[in-house]
Amino acid sequence: MSGGSKLWGGRFQKPTHELVDQLNASLPFDRRLARHDILGSLAHVTMLARQGIVPLEDARAIAQGLRVILQEIQEERFVFRLADEDIHLSVERRLRELIGPAAGRLHTARSRNDQVALDFRLWMREAILEVGEGIVETSQALLDLANEHRDVVLPGYTHLQRAQPLLLAHHLHAYVAMLARDLARLQELYRRVNRSPLGSGALAGVPYPIDRAFVAELLAMDGILENSIDAVSARDFALEFLADLAIVMAHLSRLAEELVLWSSSEFGFIEFDDAFATGSSIMPQKKNPDVAELLRGKSGRVFGHLMGLLTVVKGLPLAYNKDLQEDKEGVFDALDTVALLLRVLPPMLRTLRIDRGRMHTAAEQGFTLATDVADALVRAGVPFRDAHEAVGRLVAYCIAEGKTFGELAADELVRFHPRLAEIVFPRTVWDAVRAREHPGGTGPEHVARALEASRSELERTARWLQQERQRIDEAFARLLSEEFP
Repeated sequence: MSGGSKLWGGRFQKPTHELVDQLNASLPFDRRLARHDILGSLAHVTMLARQGIVPLEDARAIAQGLRVILQEIQEERFVFRLADEDIHLSVERRLRELIGPAAGRLHTARSRNDQVALDFRLWMREAILEVGEGIVETSQALLDLANEHRDVVLPGYTHLQRAQPLLLAHHLHAYVAMLARDLARLQELYRRVNRSPLGSGALAGVPYPIDRAFVAELLAMDGILENSIDAVSARDFALEFLADLAIVMAHLSRLAEELVLWSSSEFGFIEFDDAFATGSSIMPQKKNPDVAELLRGKSGRVFGHLMGLLTVVKGLPLAYNKDLQEDKEGVFDALDTVALLLRVLPPMLRTLRIDRGRMHTAAEQGFTLATDVADALVRAGVPFRDAHEAVGRLVAYCIAEGKTFGELAADELVRFHPRLAEIVFPRTVWDAVRAREHPGGTGPEHVARALEASRSELERTARWLQQERQRIDEAFARLLSEEFP
């Protein structure tokens, strides 16, 4: 956060223009980092005292002042002033009011560049845990819905055309599988985020006998960032977070789209609970899937934040540039958007009403067993391409005659292939479903095992999320205790 300001004396002969102050100020949004800024400062001053860089008496006064400021913020008594420019100077200004000139020692061996990089990472690791918890809850809701309706068959679709029969549980589990990959990406990102940049200074490191590893340990971080230039200028962790959220939103949007379609009169597969639908301002009969539509629509908002940050960082020379002040607002909004949707989605899923009969009837229509007939011919020795062509002509005949496969006589079947009258092929959608008992298939036994495996994996992930939260909370509690420094 290098640059001129009327808050910094010496080099400048006059203050910045009032419009520049408005442009330069990040306090309206980075005040969200206040708690993390204070906790990072507590760890920093603890290290400074331990290393003999700052007198112990001053370090204790600074620590006590920081605790008072955090309490003021939590109780909404803290006065934020735009003139402070950012959250770092806002805290430092108040600290000086509380303890006097000793407050100036807090910024020893630190730049706002490595300070804000630390704050952002401390905030983001908690944001990752919040999103992870929301995904776990959403996945559990999907599994609950799947388990409740394990005996329901519906048509699977390709090109939005009825294709083959599927278990509803298998279809829902596809979204659980997508979200499992989202969780894995977030866990990987967490390990990259949870590294301390503090001690990198403005860009070149600092000329003090600091202990960077000790600061990282105090903050429950898993180590330090090795290159000081990279530490203050890299925002790939924010890009990766936005990319992960964008993929989450793409998955949730696909689910929302199907729920919107399924709730329409044309499909009639589901009905939303009244608590998750709205009426029309003019048409009394309407029950609109507004919640699902908003979920679908807000994906564009998150996608836009990713593109925005990519555009900010794409041409920046090393190291820090003021452009990087634009790295937070989009990330904050993306987190708020995704976190809210992940809170709304589980109860919406758990209250869906499934029309089992309508799904089953739809699965029986549209010649969804055609592929199974072709496969039966193949098992009888017919090359697949020949079988495919024969069944295709058979389907065309049935459409023209208004018949189903089950209504065809033997003399009709042999017109299309001599083996059709001899082979046994699935006559019901359940025959087709049960024929696919293999890993990844829609067979009932495999689907039951897949649901159980996913639930076990979710439980492991939930434990990891809880452990990380506990580790962070315990570290912060120690920093906030009277024993530090």
